[in-house]
Amino acid sequence: MTFTYKDVYIKDTSTVTGPYEKDGPLEKYFDKSYKDLYFGTDSWEKAEQKLVEDSIKIILKKTKVAKDDIDLVIGGDLLNQITATTYGTSGIGKSYFGVYNACATSIEEIIIAASLIDSKKIKNALCTTSSHNMTSEKQFRNPTEYGAPKPKTATFTATGAASILLSEEKSKIKVESSTIGKIIDYDQTDVNNMGAVMAPAAAYTINKHLNDMKRDPDYYDLILTGDLGIYGKNILTEYMKEEYKIDISDNYNDCGIMLYDLGKQEEVLAGGSGPVCSALVNYSFIMDKLKNKEIKRVLLVATGALFSPTFVFQGQNILSIAHAVSLEVE
Repeated sequence: MTFTYKDVYIKDTSTVTGPYEKDGPLEKYFDKSYKDLYFGTDSWEKAEQKLVEDSIKIILKKTKVAKDDIDLVIGGDLLNQITATTYGTSGIGKSYFGVYNACATSIEEIIIAASLIDSKKIKNALCTTSSHNMTSEKQFRNPTEYGAPKPKTATFTATGAASILLSEEKSKIKVESSTIGKIIDYDQTDVNNMGAVMAPAAAYTINKHLNDMKRDPDYYDLILTGDLGIYGKNILTEYMKEEYKIDISDNYNDCGIMLYDLGKQEEVLAGGSGPVCSALVNYSFIMDKLKNKEIKRVLLVATGALFSPTFVFQGQNILSIAHAVSLEVE
């Protein structure tokens, strides 16, 4: 399903990161970074909540928008009951949607907000998302105390929070269109190979978007997936050629690769993941390029693995999804 929008614009964005992201190649584009994983709190979960709170404070300051002037807050993260978001946004005191699409959450938020703004139901929406390396590892894989080694195909959950304020008020960057993905089952069961799990979902959504909008890949200066990592990026490129006869190799990259220095930061393995991974790249580096008109059209495709440890332990396949949003410079 693909939508086009007439009057939906990006007022501004904010990004807050942990130490691993600070040590990556995009450090100068972030609004704030921490040197450890606790951020002055006494638990990793509280640390993630603080990331959300920081991100919201920064975007409200940057946009000079008061909390009372926000129509709707939309947020999500990886924790049970999306608690980092719920606690982190509770101080705003406005209408709230909590959403979950794993690592595709940030683009799902934009689609919901843009659709409501375009239909004149609301005038603006604040969207926020987060993840924390330690909270997600503790919840989805092994307790971190186990120190279990991981294969090279594994990705590294990014630590940070990122917010975006969408509005009907005209600005430089427009939300031009979006495509809602569908759940894909590609018979994958390995929690340490998320690239292989999510690449088919990304391929479906990219193909759907290009077909619905009657566009070739080169319509965009850049096509970005969320967090496929090195191996998932290669799978997607080849899968697009074989399944859909579409070559995206000339203008395609992956946020999970861009967020870190894979040559030096060996701990990130195949690259970044988590809901905030793509948002950190998109809301900092990509926004800077759009504002400066170094790129004018970009297709953001966030990918998510829809699983729980319980289902995986019971032998269920890992399902995936991808959503896309097209941004253009006015």
